[in-house]
Amino acid sequence: MSESETKAEVKEANGFGMSPFGLPKVAWQTMFGELTEQRAARAQEGYEKIKTASQELTEALRETYSNNARTATDYGLKVIEISNANANSAIDFFARIASSKSVTDVLTTSAAEARRAFDAASAQNRQLWELGQRLATQSGEPIRQHVTKVFQKAS
Repeated sequence: MSESETKAEVKEANGFGMSPFGLPKVAWQTMFGELTEQRAARAQEGYEKIKTASQELTEALRETYSNNARTATDYGLKVIEISNANANSAIDFFARIASSKSVTDVLTTSAAEARRAFDAASAQNRQLWELGQRLATQSGEPIRQHVTKVFQKAS
């Protein structure tokens, strides 16, 4: 065989079904086609997982916002309630002072009011502290639950 015949055979083989590596082109196309399909399937799986996680996180944030709004409203209403009670108490105290007949009555009434105000402030602070703790606990709980659920699904 001449050199030109050998080149022609290689050229013919390359042009009609043979790869430069000596494997049929059909085998390369099949192998790369399967890899492409596998990658596309993995990408689709990953997309679905991310989409699901995103939807769950959105729901967790919605629930958290709703809980925070409710608890913040409760806290605000409690502050208003406490302010009203304290204002009424101060008005009552000034009325008692104004109706006192002697300095001894004023001092006794003042001492009793100071003790009552201290006890009331302690109770009010405890109530506000409990509401603040509830707000802190409830704000993170839905997110924690949803993140835990997402990680459990992923593993």
